[in-house]
Parts: sequence; structure tokens; C-alpha cells
Amino acid sequence: MIKKKKILFLESFYGGSHKDFADGLVSESQHKIELVTLPARFWKWRMRGAALYFFKKIKSFSEYDGLIVTDLMSLADLKALSGTAFPPSVVYLHENQLTYPTAPDESVDYQFGFTNLTTTLAAEKVIFNSHTHYNAFFSALPGFLNMMPEYHPKWAIKEIQDKSDVIYPGISYSDCRLKKKNKNIKKTPLIIWNHRWEFDKNPQDFFYALDRVSEKGFDFKIALLGENFQIKPKEFIAAKERYGDRIIVYGYAESKSDYAKWLSKGDVVISTAIQENFGISIVEAVRAGCIPFVPDRLSYPEIIPDDYHKDFLFTDRDNLVDKLIKLFSKTSDGIKEKVCELSRHMETFSWENSIKDYDEMLEELSSRSRNL
Repeated sequence: MIKKKKILFLESFYGGSHKDFADGLVSESQHKIELVTLPARFWKWRMRGAALYFFKKIKSFSEYDGLIVTDLMSLADLKALSGTAFPPSVVYLHENQLTYPTAPDESVDYQFGFTNLTTTLAAEKVIFNSHTHYNAFFSALPGFLNMMPEYHPKWAIKEIQDKSDVIYPGISYSDCRLKKKNKNIKKTPLIIWNHRWEFDKNPQDFFYALDRVSEKGFDFKIALLGENFQIKPKEFIAAKERYGDRIIVYGYAESKSDYAKWLSKGDVVISTAIQENFGISIVEAVRAGCIPFVPDRLSYPEIIPDDYHKDFLFTDRDNLVDKLIKLFSKTSDGIKEKVCELSRHMETFSWENSIKDYDEMLEELSSRSRNL
């Protein structure tokens, strides 16, 4: 029987997958979790200064049995400012700045990687959202430390690894109902994009594939969902001009029910990402019955079982075009039955299945000495 603990959750970037995870954990946990947030903008300044905000915002850290933070802030700074009366802490890594790709118009700022390093060292527990992410982080860490001209702190690798685990982020399916029957692909299929409108989701390859399929004479509709943090997302602006009324949704679905409605109407969901450590948006769409086409890289081979790799993973953008043409030509053997099976498999990632691991981890964390 889990003993309820009082846990503080500080989320410095309350949006997207960070928000979904925080809300889900607070809602599903047996523990009493108090959530304190900052808006999802200016991520670089959140890493630099969120600790200063939370230090003044929280009146007393000593009243909590445990603390949760995520990767876009400096736990080391917060811990140093707060002194000894500080609860044992866990950092949940949605992403990390050792392996996150740099935008084309930006240069690498290695300080963000060092903030992740000191945050994971300062925590009593480190949780990654997938085995893919765990492996990528520890593969990159030795080379990252070697960039220092001397006195390489290689001891940090084992220290972090010894307190690290993987727990998949729980997903709430309250609005995304499981399809009970195999559905037919509509004459004019609806293609879903439900990712951030950012460079790391690689919209260029997505629209390249749609252009090639359109040139072959196939018709389709497009729902461009997902959050946009850019002032002028040029690929999407160009696509709106090019596809016109074939785009039936253009922008973020503000309510979860509206989002789920479009997923349930969708026939195909596509990712062309160059950065993805788990893939909540794909899992949600597949659970709603969409046929997924995702790259054979990143976390996708982990969340899509091996038996389905041949059907749903593509090697490059031209291979994606081939798969779409085959599907729209109705020459994909047994694809509907496989999607139905895959949809049921997505239950693996529900909060119902993952919350026990989180609650046990938090109970174990809170039992540790506050003076570690």
C-alpha cells in the first residue's frame, strides 16, 4: 500500500508534452502533487533563470516530501539557493540539450548542456521518457565532457547513470476513444500533422511527400494541428497558399476534445521528425485509429512494435511517398487489421498502466534523507 506523500512539481515550460505530462501525473497519482508552472515560452531563459523565480515563489521547500522538476531549468541553482532544507528531488527528462538539434540560424550554446549535466547531478533520481532517450544521452555525454580542455569530470557519467531509470510518459485517452472496428480509408483521406510547427519536426519532408503524392493525381485533405511557437512558420504559410481549401484545419486545437475529434476523423498520421524522444502525438493518433507513417529512427522503432516496422516505418522521404501511394492505391495488404491491433497496443502507454511506476518512484524518493 502506497503511503501518500506531499510532492512539489515545478514545471518551467508548461506547454505541449510538458503540460500533458504534468497534468496527467497530478491527476492520476495517489500522492498529493502541487503543481507550480511558468508559461511555455523563452525556453533558453527558463533554463537560465526559472530557478530564481521558483526560489522566491515557493515559501518553504521543507514542507514537501519530494520535488519534481523537468529539464528546462537548473535544479542545481535552485538547490544551492534554497540551502539544506530541501526535499529529495527527481528530474524528468523530456529532452536534453546534449543531443537536441540546433536550429539552422542558431549556433550551439554549450551552457544549456551543462545545465542538464548539473541538474541531473543535483537530483537524487533521474527519469528518461524512453530507452532511446536514455541511450542517446549517455552516448553523447562522454564526448560532451571531452570538449573541456582539461580536468574532464568523467566520474559524472556513472554517478548519473546509477540513479537513472526509464518510465514512459503516461497518456490520457479520455477523449480519444479506441476504435472497435476496422475503418475504411475514405475516398479523400484526411492526413494528420499533430506536431509542433518547429524545425526539429522537419515539416519540409512532410510537405515534400504530400507534393509528390499530389503530383501522382491522388486527392487528400490535410489537418495541420500542433502548437506554433514561431512568428512566421514559412513552410506552413507556403503550404496554406499551395493547398488552399484542401487544408481543413490550420492551427492548434485549443481543447482536448476538439483535438481528439480531428484524430478520430483522420486516416493517416505522419511524422518526419529529426528530434523525438518519445512521440506522444503519434501514440495518441494511432490510439484514435490513424495509420502511422514514421521514420525508422529516434524513438519510433521503440514505440512501434517490431512486427509492424515494415508496414509503418519509412527509411527516407521518398520511401514515405511510396508508402502513401501504395496506401491510397489500396494495395497495402491487411493494413486496416494491423492498425486496429496497433491501436490496442497503445494502451501500453496509458496512465492506467504507468502510474504505479511513478507513484512507487515518488514514494521511494520521499523516503530518502532530506540532507542528501
